[in-house]
Amino acid sequence: MKIQNAFRLGLFGGLGVLVAVAIGGGITVLGPIITYVGAALFLALGIDPAVSWLERHKLPRWAAILIVLIGILAVFAGLVLAIIPVIADQVGNLISQAPQIIDTLANEKAIESWWSNNLGWLGTYANAKDQVVGFLNDNLGSITTGLLNTVLGIASGAFGGVIVLILTLYFVASLASIKRGLYQLIPATKREKFIDISEQITQSVGRYVIGQVTLGLANGVLTLIFMTVLGWILGNPIDYAALFAFLAFLFSLIPLVGTISGAVVITLATWLFEPWPAVLIVAIWYLVYMQVEAYVFSPTIMNRAVKVPGVVVVVAALAGGTLLGILGALIAIPVAAAILLIVKQVIVPRQNEL
Repeated sequence: MKIQNAFRLGLFGGLGVLVAVAIGGGITVLGPIITYVGAALFLALGIDPAVSWLERHKLPRWAAILIVLIGILAVFAGLVLAIIPVIADQVGNLISQAPQIIDTLANEKAIESWWSNNLGWLGTYANAKDQVVGFLNDNLGSITTGLLNTVLGIASGAFGGVIVLILTLYFVASLASIKRGLYQLIPATKREKFIDISEQITQSVGRYVIGQVTLGLANGVLTLIFMTVLGWILGNPIDYAALFAFLAFLFSLIPLVGTISGAVVITLATWLFEPWPAVLIVAIWYLVYMQVEAYVFSPTIMNRAVKVPGVVVVVAALAGGTLLGILGALIAIPVAAAILLIVKQVIVPRQNEL
């Protein structure tokens, strides 16, 4: 009998392990979809306060949702319209310079002369040429695979962005019904407390998203004003100032490292299109702005959005970014705020009752 019990225990234990492995494998396969759903739900919770604000100003919910969704689509269209002219301009420049580039590459003596005058300290041109050709021959497969993976990654990212946008639209339109359906699954004796905490969490997420978007708008608007004024001072308008402002807005949506990453990208882009004084001034501008944002804008805005200690913000953003990348960094702070809220209103009162 004991052997049979042990056998049954082992059998059920093995089946449990298999089920757990199957669930884990399913979650791994569905990882991208879960990420899309999580990002869309996060954005929907952030957009809902704007819909509620319009409702409080005597607009029906459908009209409020329509206005907010039109605004989202306008931002998405603005991103596309800001990038397309830059790509078209650079492709046009490349096409116009193609004959000159081909003639230069075909004139090997000119290349060798330029190498000797500028890079002679690296060795002879013939030796460098042999090393480059050998490297390409040895790594042609990996280079081709890397380029293909890069192209597929960009296409996958664009497709994911479209999917997240569509899911966000659906979640915003049906968020109230989703909440009601979820609340009905909670036992009646605990439903009121669950609804209260859930509403506080969703409001916290919404305030956080609004706060982060406000920081992004501040960076974008100030960047546009600064680029315009800088162009007037230098007597040469800054090319793609609107695109730089849009990039500043997008990067500022990423917690902690977004502003500095955007500053580096915009400064390097300015270096490609503008003379040296403009590059230096842009770099100085972002060094000053990052200090103002870190010590003035961010504390003022975020302390009103989510009341989370600074050390928790840093740890949560780092942990979220490590686990889920940009999405994890975005949702880490409201998740931390939700955990602190649950600890404060559920766990601590229970401990006090013991």
